[in-house]
Amino acid sequence: MKHLIQALAIGGAGFAGALARWGVTVLFGSIIPTQFPLGTFVINITGSFFLGWFLTFMNARYAGHVTLKLAIATGFVGAYTTFSTFAYDSMTLVQKGAVVLAVVNVVGSVLVGLLGAWVGIALAGS
Repeated sequence: MKHLIQALAIGGAGFAGALARWGVTVLFGSIIPTQFPLGTFVINITGSFFLGWFLTFMNARYAGHVTLKLAIATGFVGAYTTFSTFAYDSMTLVQKGAVVLAVVNVVGSVLVGLLGAWVGIALAGS
């Protein structure tokens, strides 16, 4: 029953996060017309800021509220942006002194992510 409640909380918050992502993208695209993906940029930065603040705040004051943390961090912010999780995980590695692993995560994720996108584009075009 606990997992069902957590799954529903994550799903509901994820729905809200996906709508927020769409809304921010539409808003910034209509306010500032540019080729630069400004909406995505704003989403990634605000999501990273919020996830860092939220998890630090919750872990320090409300560590036992697992369902709330899952709903907001995994559901809402996860649907809003996965970049925030990438940034938070990388900073956590730095804070733990695993700087080399953090650099491998950052560089590897960007390079392998670009490679994956290139392969996907190439396969779709053939």
